[in-house]
Amino acid sequence: MGPESGIAAIAGQPRSDHDASVLATFDRRMRIPIVLAALLPLIVVPESGGLVGVLVGIISWLIFLVDYIVYEQRLVTYTSTWLGRFDLVVVVLTAPWYLLPGAHAGSFVVILRLARLARVLMASNGAKRLLERLGRVGLVALGVLAVCSGIAYHAEHASNPEFATFGDSLWWGIVTLTTVGYGDIVPKTPVGRWAAVCIMLTGVAVIGLLAGSLASFFRLDGSSDDGPPAESEPPAGAALLPHGPSTESLALEMALLRTQMEHLTVLLAGRRTEDPTHGS
Repeated sequence: MGPESGIAAIAGQPRSDHDASVLATFDRRMRIPIVLAALLPLIVVPESGGLVGVLVGIISWLIFLVDYIVYEQRLVTYTSTWLGRFDLVVVVLTAPWYLLPGAHAGSFVVILRLARLARVLMASNGAKRLLERLGRVGLVALGVLAVCSGIAYHAEHASNPEFATFGDSLWWGIVTLTTVGYGDIVPKTPVGRWAAVCIMLTGVAVIGLLAGSLASFFRLDGSSDDGPPAESEPPAGAALLPHGPSTESLALEMALLRTQMEHLTVLLAGRRTEDPTHGS
């Protein structure tokens, strides 16, 4: 570790400040490839023997391999940590062993890929904020769904055979909330229709927030969630002063004032030298 590093040599920590910066950029760029590497083999099964499936399996494994190698190079003894050992096991067990004669991969490999995906996503600040946002919105949506489904059931079941049970009303609420709109159950009373309006508005809001949160998470909106927001550029000299009335800041201010006074003294002395009538 070079002398310029400000990070202690702890297992699993970046080797230097530069390595920490490189890893942050690498994580942002690898987020979508990691997701695809875990999910695509579920759609195009590599063990099927087709050319596309084999290519998907190999490329997906290479993405996991590159991710592990970068972490091993940038972190202090990464393999000695439990996350490093887990990533190494995933890389070894998800390798394209199925290309060997008589070898085949089971469902355990699929679980490993999904576990690796969950581990990578949960370790990022963007995923934590995404889950926090969706968690709060999900609670609100469930509350609106339960209340409005109950209101619609009590308003409709006496005259509308489609709302025969509360389960029917709940099914109608879920279909309405997701904006699918099968049309198999339709409210007919004014109260039931107002309940439907509330559920529909909630569903539109949830879907909009979900789309925006996912776009922010995958950096599709050009924002950055892994660090603090950029602040406006401070005025000249302000960056030299730390915030807060600490002893260090006061000492630095005194040093700046002393430097300015010395500069003014030099200027005044120069003017006295240039003025021949000074002092006569």
